[in-house]
Amino acid sequence: MYYSTNYSSPVGTITLACNSDNLVGLWLEGQKYHGGTIPDEMIENNDMPLFDAAKKWLDKYFAGEKPAISDLPLSPIGGAFRMAVWDILCEIPYGEYITYGDIAKAVAVQMGKASMSSQAVGGAVGHNPISIIIPCHRVVGANGSLTGYAGGINKKIKLLEHEGVDMSPLFVPTKGAVVCSS
Repeated sequence: MYYSTNYSSPVGTITLACNSDNLVGLWLEGQKYHGGTIPDEMIENNDMPLFDAAKKWLDKYFAGEKPAISDLPLSPIGGAFRMAVWDILCEIPYGEYITYGDIAKAVAVQMGKASMSSQAVGGAVGHNPISIIIPCHRVVGANGSLTGYAGGINKKIKLLEHEGVDMSPLFVPTKGAVVCSS
């Protein structure tokens, strides 16, 4: 069984989802793929200790603190490739970013392959079901392009700025932007 609750944040309403033991989802209002990894109906339940912990984590984050991802029991739902990508996302430090290509190289090494498609990585990043906590907003294009964010490019910018990222080398593409991060 899956449960949900809402959290009001500086970037809009956030939906949290969990099973009885682990956080399985965090989506921004209007986010592409909202709830897409949850295989069953979510029942609203605002009185779960896990949601209290997740909301405290988010309170700290939005207050400018740097809570550890490991402070919460996370269990994103996805296949081995997506899980490998999401694990790498968890290693990106606050205030920093990496490229889809960097992730592709790391996943290729982990899987014993000569190379990996950056586009495939973009798809996995885009389907990250636990946005913000698993920091998919910290992934950019090789040329510094803010190539999209399933929660909205303006929210991606707000999150990066909130974390103190040097935005000077980054830019929003004027055309051909692909939404490939969540």
